Formats: sequence, structure tokens, C-alpha cells
Amino acid sequence: MKKINVLFPIILLISIFSTTNIRATDFHAGMNLGYYGGLSWSVYGNAADFARDFPLTVRFSIGHIWLDPGDAAGARKIFINNATNGIPEKKGGTTYFQFDFVYPLNIKSLPGSRLYIGPRYARFKGNFKYVGGNEDFDVTSNQWGLGAGLESVFAMTRKMDLLIGGGIEYYFSAKLKGHDTAYSPDGQDVNPREDYTYSDANAAINQPGFEFRLMIGFQYRL
Repeated sequence: MKKINVLFPIILLISIFSTTNIRATDFHAGMNLGYYGGLSWSVYGNAADFARDFPLTVRFSIGHIWLDPGDAAGARKIFINNATNGIPEKKGGTTYFQFDFVYPLNIKSLPGSRLYIGPRYARFKGNFKYVGGNEDFDVTSNQWGLGAGLESVFAMTRKMDLLIGGGIEYYFSAKLKGHDTAYSPDGQDVNPREDYTYSDANAAINQPGFEFRLMIGFQYRL
């Protein structure tokens, strides 16, 4: 069910843009792989020339990042207790949604270059398990952000392009929730442990913040 919920928006956009006859819309779908705070992949659809004299391409992307969720010992202290028994195991990831406006640049030394900028939304989840310590819990957050970068498109065939790009992303601080505890940037914490604050929780957990993004992929003209 989760996979269906994630893929539905991109399938819907592809259906809308690929079936419209209002204008000769230039539509592409593609996939990227690379580094984005961890190993990452994304799929996207973009549309250009869908409105008269509108110079920008619009793009919607969905992706996932596999990453280190943070300090296992610190997470246990801040969200549960000071116990140290058990062998810690951890895994984490972020599912992200991006909407970009893409503008072509006129750079002679780098043909096919483009500037992109737009809002982001990320759903972070880190799992911390202590084998033999009877503890297994998730820390989650939902964040809004902004991103911008440069990319270049290189034609491979009449319909297939190679895309290489990179940029800078920033996600705003958001509430961190784990077990029966939550820490909020505004200080409205729920069941905080000892004297821990949001700053302590944010330092222990690797939710998205200031990130660099490097991607390579392919796009196909529909």
C-alpha cells in the first residue's frame, strides 16, 4: 500500500501530461541515482511548452535516501532511558517529494545547462534496535525545504538524454517524534527525558538539514 501511495502522484502526472491535446506539450520522464545525504534514487516527470510564452519547465520528483539515522546511544537516552544493555542496530531513510521550476541557461562552454529551484517535502524515519536490550523504536519527522541547483542534459538518441546535476538543499527544523516522546523547535516538547531539549535530539538524529545533492540519470521524451 505504501508503494502505491508513493507512485500514484507521478503516475497521475504522466497520465495528465501525456494525454493532453491542448498544446504540443514536451513531456519527459526520468530516473536519477546519486548522493543526497546518502545513496539516493528518484523518478520524475517534467513538462515544457504547456502554456503560451511560459519560459519554464515544471518538474515533479519522488525519491528515497538510505542513510545513517544517527547516534544509537544518544537516541536511546533522549527518547527512552539511560539503559546501555543490548547490541545496537540502526537503519534509516528519507522519502522526499520535489517540485521544481527549470530554466534553460545560455552557457557556451556547457550546452544544455539548466537552473532549477523549488520547494521540497521530506518524511524521515530512523529505526533503532537494541538486540538483547528489549528496545526497538522509530524516530520520525516531516519537513519542508527549499532546493536549487544546476544540471546539464546531453542528447544520446532522438528521445533519450543523459542528465548530470547537483545542487544545495535546505530543510527547515521540524518536530522529532520517537517512542512516547517528542521534541519541537518551538520548545513545546512532549514527555521529554531529563533535561534534554530539541537541540540535543536534533544533534543525535540525522534528519535532513543542509544537504548537497549530486545525481546522474536518464530521461526519455514521451
